[in-house]
Amino acid sequence: MSLTNASPEEAARAAKTASRKLAVLPTKARNDALTAIHDALSSSKDEILQANASDLVAATRSAANGELSQSMLKRLDLSRKGKWEDMLSGILDVRELDDPVGRIDLRTELDDGLLLHRQSCPIGVLLIIFEARPEVIANIASLAIKSANAAILKGGKESTGSFRAISTVISKALATTEVPNDAIQLVTTRDAVEPLLELSQYIDLVIPRGSNDLVRYCQRKAHMPVLGHADGLCSIYIHADADKGMAVDVIVDSKTDYPAACNAVETILVHEDALLSVMPAVAAALLAKGVSLRCDSASRAALSESLDKHQAALLQDVVSSDYDTEFLDLVVAIRTVSKSDNAVQTAIDHINEHGSHHTDAIITASEAVANTFCDGIDSACKFWNCSTRMADGMRFGFGTEVGISTNKVHARGPVGLEGLMIYEYRIKGSGQGAGMYGSGGRQWKHRRLPL
Repeated sequence: MSLTNASPEEAARAAKTASRKLAVLPTKARNDALTAIHDALSSSKDEILQANASDLVAATRSAANGELSQSMLKRLDLSRKGKWEDMLSGILDVRELDDPVGRIDLRTELDDGLLLHRQSCPIGVLLIIFEARPEVIANIASLAIKSANAAILKGGKESTGSFRAISTVISKALATTEVPNDAIQLVTTRDAVEPLLELSQYIDLVIPRGSNDLVRYCQRKAHMPVLGHADGLCSIYIHADADKGMAVDVIVDSKTDYPAACNAVETILVHEDALLSVMPAVAAALLAKGVSLRCDSASRAALSESLDKHQAALLQDVVSSDYDTEFLDLVVAIRTVSKSDNAVQTAIDHINEHGSHHTDAIITASEAVANTFCDGIDSACKFWNCSTRMADGMRFGFGTEVGISTNKVHARGPVGLEGLMIYEYRIKGSGQGAGMYGSGGRQWKHRRLPL
């Protein structure tokens, strides 16, 4: 990894050159680089966390002045709830995954002595633009090296000390390996983002990690594809037959495990018949965790009757814009789904209209209802009876992730190694030409072969 002050074009050109060298490195060379990164970061924990603590002091002042959101402040903290350990274990998890490069998934005999196959290959050069989240440097570096992609990283000013410390450690570690120095670059040049987004001749894919504004900016400005999501507006629907204890556990985890995460639940849809049987326990558990409940009239009336007066006094009225809001905080909007309607379809319609196609869940005892719900919602991740927080590359067994995509092409959902690969076609012939085939000539066999 190089901590570069080169111009955007120089950095991108160097990354393209390095990507071609990285693409032909053997698996062992790439795995050895991940081992070196892991060991170097582990040995440098104190100095990196010290740099992160300095960033947090400055960021806390910015948050107090309203210049930085609380959700971004939480994402900046490397010492939070096992984040450091997860970052390190993610590197080793990626190392132990099968090599994604060169996998053959199609073989066809076009004709005698003319064999076609399709195999996986790296995308090329990735541009990752992130805010806060200093662990992204290690995550992306690991995934990029394992998938044989070069990567250019551009961090936000709020995490400058953290990413300088991490990148310096990684750079020294990679100097002992076969990975080209320019294969992983951290750009420090100010105002580099917009020029980088125009360099489609060198950069193949942009992955923004940060605020909605950052993602939308990249989607507007980039001259190359953008992989990511602008919002994480996730919903959970409580059906009439939902188990009360399960609903409490799933929803409390979905909202409070990490409220600033893109896969935290923001809206609860509740079947009218579950208002008194399930929702009071859910509401009480959320209130006990400090969650603000913004209720529609039906849910507020039902909860006001079933909760004690102190809890009932905490209930708030929802406004229509709340159903379109990614709170990223201990706030949730509640909507009642009338039993006079097709309740499941009403929940589906609400999610498709107001959601962000990220992650949505249903709590129900019925497999048929769950399948109807999952078939109907237009989301990258669709869960039955489990927390929306399960939408995560590490939890999916991807080792770690570069982000979660709501795209409809290439990669969708948590994007790990496979999402950083594309494919190429190779033919082995014996002198054939296209003019040999057709009317009066040779006929194609097109016989599918086993892998």
